[in-house]
Amino acid sequence: MKGWVATTDFGWYRFLKGREELDEVDFWQPSGHLAFHAVPPGAPFFFKLKRPHNAICGFGFLARSSQLPDWLAWDAFGEKNGAPDYPTMRHRIEKYIDPARRTAHGSYTIGCLMVCEPVFFERDDWVAQPRDWARNIVRGKRYDLRSGEGRRIWEECRERARRKAAPQLMFEGADRFGEPRLVRPRMGQGTFRIAVTDAYQGACAVTAEHSLPVLEAAHIQPYAEGGGHRIDNGILLRSDVHALFDKGYVTITKEHRFEVGRHLREEWHNGRTYYELHGRRIQLPEDAAERPAPDLLAWHNESVFLG
Repeated sequence: MKGWVATTDFGWYRFLKGREELDEVDFWQPSGHLAFHAVPPGAPFFFKLKRPHNAICGFGFLARSSQLPDWLAWDAFGEKNGAPDYPTMRHRIEKYIDPARRTAHGSYTIGCLMVCEPVFFERDDWVAQPRDWARNIVRGKRYDLRSGEGRRIWEECRERARRKAAPQLMFEGADRFGEPRLVRPRMGQGTFRIAVTDAYQGACAVTAEHSLPVLEAAHIQPYAEGGGHRIDNGILLRSDVHALFDKGYVTITKEHRFEVGRHLREEWHNGRTYYELHGRRIQLPEDAAERPAPDLLAWHNESVFLG
């Protein structure tokens, strides 16, 4: 199996190292036009500090990658981007881009590599970078984790993680410290939001609205009530439709039709805009595995929808 050793800044590491029990981080890259295909989701992802440190300071598992406006990356991950606020994040982005691209207004498109269950090591536990690391490597390098330097860094990193004995170091469907193999990434809230946005191609499933600032990833069954951060437990909705969905004034049937209950009219003497959408078939992801799970839609119909 392959793993990715990514170059990163000491400031990114230092900021995130001080945060406890992170379930995910956004490893962003300023070149948003470059799609990431070096390793698949579930592969180990190592954080390698640049000169003068030249060491691996932690690792996690790649959950997914996407190309996003910087404001959306901040909205989805906040401080998990490795910065205390959005202006600081933008300032760091601008350090790495061509001055001709800099703008006082508008957003930058950045590459976002979402890494789940990250572990950050204390300085004394840093792992020496691969001995064959070339000085001209900018973004990172793929390594075979079953032999050579790849195996060494994998074994040393998992040993450091074992010593931490952190309770969050659990993965679905894999032995966390066994032979290197792909794991099933356990999404955090930020990764869930981006995954659902990508699955619905940035359009509200009900209204087809494409304006990203007003679109939200709705859980069919809320996380607090046992619903997981899974794509098939999510639907991309315009913010007002999302609010009505969560409060039970509207639902989506197992046949994927939008349904507006009588309570919206009875309680608020309004809702004409939404009743016009009643019975409309929602837009669905192309991948059948990413479509709303029938049992979760049934749960919403029976447990949340007011009728």
